[in-house]
Amino acid sequence: MLGNVQQPSPELAEHEKVSDQVKITQKDLEQDGFSKNPFFHGIIAEVPEHLKSRDGHTKVGYSLYFYTYSSWKGRAVYMEDLYVMPEFRGKGIGKALMSKVSQLGLAAGCTQLNFTVLDWNKSSLDFYLKQGCWDVTSDLGYHCMRCEGDALENLAQGDL
Repeated sequence: MLGNVQQPSPELAEHEKVSDQVKITQKDLEQDGFSKNPFFHGIIAEVPEHLKSRDGHTKVGYSLYFYTYSSWKGRAVYMEDLYVMPEFRGKGIGKALMSKVSQLGLAAGCTQLNFTVLDWNKSSLDFYLKQGCWDVTSDLGYHCMRCEGDALENLAQGDL
């Protein structure tokens, strides 16, 4: 559903202040999203040609998601990215993308939609709260953890 695969959105990485962390390539996206057993799925928000962006883009937003599993609740959908170009925000595009991911999740038997939001991104946090979402970190005390690079290699090898 991503249509024309392009390099990962530099705008999202810039917005989240992590441009230096983007390591994925167009080839990675094509392989991981369009193989027989894709690792992710995506939805593109596109506007008609007469409403294109100042830079001439008609693809103005996207959501990248994949399916996960909760040992307590069963099937779940994880929304990795929800991005709308700044000039198109506040027009219902983000809500429409999130709604579609939710619909697809429910159709696949999912009981929850999970995602993260940066603590400094108050406008996004407010948007998600308005959609009926809640903050698992503050309410349940969970922390999102990550292991990568040398630490991941060491863990895989059983090294301490």
